[in-house]
Amino acid sequence: MRGFCFSAAAVMLAGTSAIAQVAPMTKTNTAADPYLWLEDKDGAGPLAWVEAENAKTLPRLQNDPRYKTFYAEALAIASAKDRIPMPNQLFGRIYNFWRDAEHPQGIWRWTSEAGYAQADPAWTTTLDLDALSKAEGKKWVWKGASCLPPEERLCLVALSEGGEDAVTYREFDLKAGQFVTGGFVLPTSKQGATWIDADTLMVSRDWGAGSMTASGYPFVVKEVKRDQPLTAAREIFRGEASDQLGTYADVMTDGQGNRVVMIQRRQTFFGGEKHVVTGSGIKPAGLVKLDVPARVFPAGMVDGQVIFSTSEAWGQIPAGAIASAPLAEVRKGRFTPTLVFAPTARQSVDGVSVTRDHVVASVYDNVRGRAVVFTHADNGWTSRAVALPDNASVDVASTTDRSNALFVQVTSFLQPTTLWSLDAGPAGVPKQVKALPAKFDASNAEVEQFEATSKDGTKIPYFVVHRKGVALDGTTPTIMTAYGGFESSMTPYYSGVTGKLWIERGGSFVLANIRGGGEFGPKWHDAGRKTKRQVIYDDFAAVGQDLIARKLTSPEKLGIYGGSNGGLLMGVEFNQHPDLWKAVVIQVPLLDMIRYEQIAAGASWVDEYGSVTVPEEKAFLETISPYQNIRKGVAYPEPYIWTTTKDDRVGPQHARKFAARLKEYGLPYLFYEDTAGGHSGDADIEQGARLQALQMTYFAQKLLSPAK
Repeated sequence: MRGFCFSAAAVMLAGTSAIAQVAPMTKTNTAADPYLWLEDKDGAGPLAWVEAENAKTLPRLQNDPRYKTFYAEALAIASAKDRIPMPNQLFGRIYNFWRDAEHPQGIWRWTSEAGYAQADPAWTTTLDLDALSKAEGKKWVWKGASCLPPEERLCLVALSEGGEDAVTYREFDLKAGQFVTGGFVLPTSKQGATWIDADTLMVSRDWGAGSMTASGYPFVVKEVKRDQPLTAAREIFRGEASDQLGTYADVMTDGQGNRVVMIQRRQTFFGGEKHVVTGSGIKPAGLVKLDVPARVFPAGMVDGQVIFSTSEAWGQIPAGAIASAPLAEVRKGRFTPTLVFAPTARQSVDGVSVTRDHVVASVYDNVRGRAVVFTHADNGWTSRAVALPDNASVDVASTTDRSNALFVQVTSFLQPTTLWSLDAGPAGVPKQVKALPAKFDASNAEVEQFEATSKDGTKIPYFVVHRKGVALDGTTPTIMTAYGGFESSMTPYYSGVTGKLWIERGGSFVLANIRGGGEFGPKWHDAGRKTKRQVIYDDFAAVGQDLIARKLTSPEKLGIYGGSNGGLLMGVEFNQHPDLWKAVVIQVPLLDMIRYEQIAAGASWVDEYGSVTVPEEKAFLETISPYQNIRKGVAYPEPYIWTTTKDDRVGPQHARKFAARLKEYGLPYLFYEDTAGGHSGDADIEQGARLQALQMTYFAQKLLSPAK
């Protein structure tokens, strides 16, 4: 989790008791909900309410003289042509999806491998989304492409209207540079599709009544043949309507020509069944169920070895590790895994990729990353660390099983992002091929890492970016963020917008590595699941209190923000510690945790949050649900709540109802709902810049000196 969205101890030390503790939450009667009507996402009444709220909020923020400057700076950074064009090795070329001022929705383009190594590659446009949208009268948002190996000429391009998770798949010919006339077209749905051969797909989608889970995901996999209507598709596998997520097919290949078709059924968000397709499908014939724990998943294949990542123990393999097993044994369903890598207590594996002959992992040690290459041999696995800049985040940007060439991205708070290429083989030496020019003046800034002590004694690391020699007098305007869920790690990253709009103006930025994330592996996540979630909120408050105790800031100068699950975090902190924060930004949030299972894709997250159908879990959710726990007469900070109408994952309903309840209680708030952008709020670069500028204007109004 990097970028815009998403993104002191609880017992105060002697002499710092000025920060009052809020009384514990009490259970709330949730039977009556006067704002259920706002859950009609696209209804005329709710949209009229949204329009009225926007008409109050936008002038407040956009009429601030700082807004235009913030917007111009954010847009310049987002549309700059000197950004790194992140590579995708495909069809013997380097592909890249690119947005700039001339192409706000973006172009899919390519250059040669040799051309990409040049300072200014010669790009050929493959698909222009702005032109396509204009021609078809729709706002198409890029959602990626899946191409048929090994040639990778034929691709399924995923396009979303307005940024929703639901997509349309359309077949594209990379050699011809155009959509295939009469080719595969899968109409809009939350769906997945994988190539079996040039004339066959395995597809999970909305096939009609009884084919989607309660959370809105497909659980029926069918075989779709070229020139065949979808109504004639043959069923291969069927999950259950009660599954929390969905069921999808996937094909894994390796550089030695091995190939396997697998089906993953996700009964819960974090786990489920894995099946190998051995024949024509149709359970149980033609399918072999793997005898592996629910939270162990295949991550790729190298040298005939299937690579697995583990989020729970698997025999002698610990949670958070990388393991392998021969494909021939995997096909049988029962097998004994071999350990590839096991992290220590302060390490985590943040990503696993494969090249033709090697496995490449991003390994973090105390939230600092490095790349490690693993190689299979007759006597097991060997490893070597790649020599890259230290004290940074390291992520694999692109690999292919057609070669050992890979690209690695290195990023940190103050050093602009760099891109490195190397051969994964034993003689491979990384070479810097691209570097982002500085987007803000970092010469007077520094980064420190501290630890706060949470309420139960757990040490919670966090990073602070601030001016060198910052005065420890509590006067520094500070914004702080975290995520705290779904085993997603928050690691250092270079943000030109945060640097330009905030750090350059004397503000500090804080990234908290609270429990619920994956910074220290599955155990860090599991510590805050379901009824144990209060530790997540205690961790975040502890970091805020530690900042104040160190006099790096003060409650009058401290603002917080987070999106999605991080928006839930902000809502809880708003309720539980209103005295700690002067400003709270709540982005595309979950806030009604009593009804979240009935809104958008909410039912898919029961494995993270628990369910109101379980008495113990309902009782806990009642104590933390932000919507139900707003109280009259409390001196809350004035929050800024924003969402998007096109969000079909979390949905705008939570944000609407929260704002409506604040209004009912006569409490101050700002609410804004954008009409496009989906859950990520990125339909085009102008929208991203606008959302950034609105948020930063709010923080400036709350934490900086008045506008001149």
